[in-house]
Amino acid sequence: MYHLAQVNIGLLLAPLNDPQIAGFVAELGPINALADGSQGFVWRLRTADGDATALRPYDDDRIIFNMSVWASLADLTAFSYGSSHRQVMQQRRRWFARPDGPFMVLWWIPTSHIPSVAEGKERLEHLKVHGETPYAFSFKRPYASPDAAAAAVEGSLASCS
Repeated sequence: MYHLAQVNIGLLLAPLNDPQIAGFVAELGPINALADGSQGFVWRLRTADGDATALRPYDDDRIIFNMSVWASLADLTAFSYGSSHRQVMQQRRRWFARPDGPFMVLWWIPTSHIPSVAEGKERLEHLKVHGETPYAFSFKRPYASPDAAAAAVEGSLASCS
């Protein structure tokens, strides 16, 4: 069995404590609570503060890093595009610079695995260099989980017999 890991990054237009970013900061708690209570939510990266905004895994301190794990692509899609998360992200240009490359990546992980920040960064870089592959992809071109792909192959082989 597999779960879906996701990473997204954003380049803030100002520091987190700047009034320009206050609207984003105000939404962090409610959106994280919404994610935590959403169907299919498994895990999210967080520090003792309850979110991951204190982490700075890139050289540029304005880049914030978010990572979570979901039971399925359908569950992550429902949260991302079918909840109030969507309305918050429609305002993202107020707080974040337009990305010059991929800012989000998805990949399948065994259900017992919790991805590391280094793993998430590597998957995002892989997507940037190689484009959409089963190793690193996006909502635009999702790939089936390895167990779903294997079941589809087995089904094809069975129908050929």
